[in-house]
Amino acid sequence: MKRCDWVSGEIHTKYHDTEWGTPLHNDRKLFEFLILDTMQSGLSWRIILNKRVSFQKAFDNFDAKKISKYNERDIKRLLVDEGIIRNKRKIGSTINNAQRFLETKKEFGTFDKYVWSFVNCKTVHNRFKTWTDIPATSEESELMSADMKKRGFTFVGPTVIYAFMQTVGMVNDHVVGCFRKKELMSINVR
Repeated sequence: MKRCDWVSGEIHTKYHDTEWGTPLHNDRKLFEFLILDTMQSGLSWRIILNKRVSFQKAFDNFDAKKISKYNERDIKRLLVDEGIIRNKRKIGSTINNAQRFLETKKEFGTFDKYVWSFVNCKTVHNRFKTWTDIPATSEESELMSADMKKRGFTFVGPTVIYAFMQTVGMVNDHVVGCFRKKELMSINVR
């Protein structure tokens, strides 16, 4: 079975085969991946996947309402949690982004409606042959990043947002020949 050329090891294989690029419309899961993608900034995705369960425990299963109310005591607790990325700026960003997430959700009814509007509510199916052909950003990620920054989100540069878009299936960047490419092209996103 042919997979994308970035896949190696069990954790990558499971993630690639069951999650990456699958259209996602659940607000809590969208928030989870937004946080994980911001935490990944400057690091490898494998590190984040290996720490994912610890992130879920440390951040109240990505409950944005709870996270939005975190205080200095919570920040201190997170800074000593060896299971997560202990970067004070990224932890602060997570709290800030939970607050911005809730504001955006209130404005649009769902965070799903907001993020998917940048791709006209349909997955963009790219046709790249190798992982190295895939760009780090897109016009849509540039627009979404700029809009999120205006709304006060942090750690949401165009590269982070493009990775988020790939993760949640707004963009199907499975390479040509990967078995998931064809599977995902047949999914009706709405």
